[in-house]
Amino acid sequence: MEPSISHSRSEETPEAKARWFQSLSLEERMEMLCMFTDMILGANPDILESKDVKPVAGRIRVLSNRRQT
Repeated sequence: MEPSISHSRSEETPEAKARWFQSLSLEERMEMLCMFTDMILGANPDILESKDVKPVAGRIRVLSNRRQT
């Protein structure tokens, strides 16, 4: 994929963003993950202290690795 700059809304689709992300190397993907993590922690340092987050009705889904009994 040849790098280019575009201001077209049609290139901002989820599919286009997924193709862009998939074009990154593993190292670049991990760098993006670290950048997003730093940004989130900078905006809300207490986010790691959040316990028992409940799902919000609508478009957001909270995933957990804990098993419910």
